[in-house]
Amino acid sequence: MSLLLVWITCVPCVSMTPIAGQSKSTQSGGSTAVASGLGEGQRLLSRAKRGWVWNQMFVLEEFSGPDPILVGRLHTDLDVRNKSIKYVLAGEGAGTIFAIEPLTGNIHAMKRLDREEKAEYTLTAQVINAETDEPLEPPSEFIIKVQDINDNPPQFIKGPYRASVPEMSAVGTTVTQVTATDADDPVYGNSAKLVYSILEGQPYFSVDPNSATIKIALHGMDREMREEYLVVIQAKDMGGHMGGLSGTTTVTITLTDINDNPPKFSKSLYEFVIPEDLPTGKMGGKVKANDRDIGENAKSTYNILEGDEQGMFEITTDTQTQEGILRLKRPLDYESKKAYTLKVEATNIRSEPISGGPFKDTATVKIVVEDSDEPPVFSKPIYFLEVNENAPIDTVIGAVTARDPDATGSLVRYVIDRHTDLERQFNINVNDGKITLAKPLDRETDMWHNITVTATESSNWLPCQVLAIVAIRVMDINDNAPEFATEYEAFLCENGKPGQVIQTVSAVDKDDPIQGHYFDYRLVPEMLNNPNFTIKNNQDNSISVLAKHDTFRRQKQEMYFLPIIVTDNGNPPMSSTNTLTIRVCGCSKDGIVQSCNVEAYVLPIGLSMGALIAILACIILLLVIVVLFVTLRRHKNEPLIIKDDEDVRENIIRYDDEGGGEEDTEAFDIATLQNPDGINGYLPRKDIKPDLQFMPRAGQHSGPNGVDVDEFINVRLHEADNDPTAPPYDSIQIYGYEGRGSIAGSLSSLETASSDSDQNYDYLREWGPRFRRLGELYSVGESDRET
Repeated sequence: MSLLLVWITCVPCVSMTPIAGQSKSTQSGGSTAVASGLGEGQRLLSRAKRGWVWNQMFVLEEFSGPDPILVGRLHTDLDVRNKSIKYVLAGEGAGTIFAIEPLTGNIHAMKRLDREEKAEYTLTAQVINAETDEPLEPPSEFIIKVQDINDNPPQFIKGPYRASVPEMSAVGTTVTQVTATDADDPVYGNSAKLVYSILEGQPYFSVDPNSATIKIALHGMDREMREEYLVVIQAKDMGGHMGGLSGTTTVTITLTDINDNPPKFSKSLYEFVIPEDLPTGKMGGKVKANDRDIGENAKSTYNILEGDEQGMFEITTDTQTQEGILRLKRPLDYESKKAYTLKVEATNIRSEPISGGPFKDTATVKIVVEDSDEPPVFSKPIYFLEVNENAPIDTVIGAVTARDPDATGSLVRYVIDRHTDLERQFNINVNDGKITLAKPLDRETDMWHNITVTATESSNWLPCQVLAIVAIRVMDINDNAPEFATEYEAFLCENGKPGQVIQTVSAVDKDDPIQGHYFDYRLVPEMLNNPNFTIKNNQDNSISVLAKHDTFRRQKQEMYFLPIIVTDNGNPPMSSTNTLTIRVCGCSKDGIVQSCNVEAYVLPIGLSMGALIAILACIILLLVIVVLFVTLRRHKNEPLIIKDDEDVRENIIRYDDEGGGEEDTEAFDIATLQNPDGINGYLPRKDIKPDLQFMPRAGQHSGPNGVDVDEFINVRLHEADNDPTAPPYDSIQIYGYEGRGSIAGSLSSLETASSDSDQNYDYLREWGPRFRRLGELYSVGESDRET
């Protein structure tokens, strides 16, 4: 038995490659031959204990359908004598892409074969029994390889492209590189061999046909003339030959700026009129040099080349507008110079090597100074004057001077700003600026006085004024006598020795002489020969007070007063008499003062002062405790509830409308007279603590209409009489006011001046049966008071 595989194709490029010869199997006893559509037979030797196996690789060109194509035919010598055989196909694509006719063995490609999706298919062919599906031969494996055809055009995956190149670049300068890809087989034929060409963008750019590198093709490309170019690049396969597929992409090329243009002033001559009173630092004018470049290449700096020898002006660059701002560095003076002619230069900040250095341009600026009404000008900004203290009024301290810088030379008037001279201690002459005293000055109060003087033009009805500061120093004269530096109080020990220093005394003087202070101390004449104390000069403007003996006793004299005269060295000299107080004290053996009072001798025979203070504190504490105890006792004896005839508590409910009299029962709802909280139960009292606990009583529920007031009052009265927690006073409530014309009048005790004990309620019995119960209640009250 043999299996014949016949390959039939209508494509002339199908090929077949043999792998081995043929042999016989010990089991099958048959023979197998392989024939192709080209008439070439090839046999494959099977392995031991197997049928014939075909291990052949066949090449089939990809196709796009839609009709099925016959790939080949399976044939075995069994189908000559036995009609019950069937061909089956298995493997990659079997049943979907490839199909076999069971009876004839013809294999067809049913779908489009695309090498870019799958390049090879491995299949297995076998002959089986058509009735039992038992294999008659072992399976044979073969490979179908899909051969590429040129069915995919080139594609620019990353397109469209954008690139940039500096303007004025040389010919051949690389701009960018593009890349196209082809999905066809690059190793078979020329389907994937690409050639690049330029469709649009000539003569400015060119492209390398193999590398797709775009380059400059034209010299002198200027950004200021044209900034952007659109280039179309084509990629064609088959090496660019006829019949090849192609793809295109666009490349947007932008020329970047270089500094190839100089700045240029819009005018060669600028003229400005600047008032002479323009403050320094303010703008006087603007100039601008235009530059066709952009960005940093268009930025320029400005400077003054000529015409400003005095340094009156400066020019700076506005970073936003690239304008040159002309400003004043020094004040202008029309009377000194009326015009200036400046030469201004604009220079690019950046420069390109190909441009040959920085670009620049110059222009002329003519400035005319305009005369202004200037304020007066003081000869000095600050004046320093001196005056002696206690100088007489109208003394001339000094003068300030100012002039009008204008050509008219107007007179100047002077005024003191009284905000700086609130006490009006100075005056000034309005015409000549002489400053005089208005009040005497004291250096010891204020050494300096700072005032402000204003100068204005007398002919200007709109004052144009200027200020000057005048600092006046008050010079010292010897008008203060020296005195003790502090109020000294010296202490002298009873056991002190003769010649012992009791106190060191120094003096101060409010004056401030140039040569400094020198004080002379001496005792008053009547104390020169006193037997107790003397003084010693320490040669440092201080003296020491010394004791002459050691017999000082407190019992004899407790305190001594020593008057001392202090004189300064001024002209004329000033002096004052100061008294030193000296107290005699008891001291320890080390000379430490312990007591200076005479009572200290009396205390040792009794109690000390500390013991007396402690005893007094204890007595005061006991008194406080007693007072607190008595106060607490009184509070405990006071009753918790004060019963007073005047303690009448009423709940008055007022209404805005008046009733129509006794017969009017429709004025308001009588149910509102009831306590809404007490309808459903018992309300405990909160003003006292009950002694007994009772269960809440169920109150009588009444409807809103037809309430029996008599029954309501009886129930409340019964509850109050039998409630042990009720307070010992009545709670009277007025539920309404009757209208005018009622013969009963008001029942409220608030409208009567008499007390309960003064009133007679017998008339209640005459009002009829409605008030009978009320009359009985008040009659009972009167009988109770009588008993």
